Amino acid sequence: MKSITFTYLFLIGFSFLAEPLHAQSSRSTFSPLLVQKEDSLKKYASDIVNAREAADRFRADSIFTRILVRALKEPYSFSFPFDSLSTISRLYAPDSSFRIFTWQFVKDESVFRRHGAIQMKTADGSLKLYPLIDKTAVLDDINNIVTNNENWIGVIYYRIIQTSYNGKQFYTLLGYDENSFRSTRKRIEVLTFDASNRPVFGGPYFSFEKDASPRKAASRFDIEYKKNGNGSIRYDDELNMIIFDHLISENNQPDKKYTYVPDGDYEGFKWEKGRWVHVDKVFNFKLQDGQAPVEKPLNGSKLDTRSSPRNN
Repeated sequence: MKSITFTYLFLIGFSFLAEPLHAQSSRSTFSPLLVQKEDSLKKYASDIVNAREAADRFRADSIFTRILVRALKEPYSFSFPFDSLSTISRLYAPDSSFRIFTWQFVKDESVFRRHGAIQMKTADGSLKLYPLIDKTAVLDDINNIVTNNENWIGVIYYRIIQTSYNGKQFYTLLGYDENSFRSTRKRIEVLTFDASNRPVFGGPYFSFEKDASPRKAASRFDIEYKKNGNGSIRYDDELNMIIFDHLISENNQPDKKYTYVPDGDYEGFKWEKGRWVHVDKVFNFKLQDGQAPVEKPLNGSKLDTRSSPRNN
């Protein structure tokens, strides 16, 4: 439980690089009830992850969810940062059209559940909220289905990448899934909104047509690797690519994903004409230990405000 908690907290720390700078300085402009509710939420958010007993974690999760919804019903809550909730991932879309809350409830080392919600930005400050209902355990062929918020593939999101094609906006989500006590997953999926502005997850957006052995497009892509195996999926802003570790079985058991570890090579996806096209080899040489592309360090780094809600 301790190693799972540490990994989870380390990961969602990256999401806070996108916290809005202006929200903290203008906190006094929000309803006092929002500030009060955030104080209540802080304890329960911590207990969801840190409470010793599963029953206490479950209770904290239930109470947290109810208080969060009440808080979001306060007018213009969209710009309120909830930045004291250090165990909850909070990501704004780059165009500030919505934000996503995601978090994780762990019953034991074999049962993981994700919870979340998408809050849309509204002109009059009213609440438009889509709860995310984790149906991972009952859905088949996850990487080849299209789902909605009521049939969500549960993930803790840590990055939103916005792209466009033919006037349509696409929001690519990078996420993290504890999966099991033996292995961890990281996942990429595309979020769009339909004609009624309801969320749609997935679609034939991951193309492998340029591979040596082409295969049909997929709705999602993930990597699964040994627990604490340090597999990564990240977006490189300079290369404009999603880059991820190439994985191999450390003991030649390719049918057992919990034996997979990075081998020093990198694959990727490049956005081309409304799809993420697979790049089999990002670099033409193997990087040595310590040379792998990594996220910018948290300590001493400037906050990235590109995903912050705008003042309009």
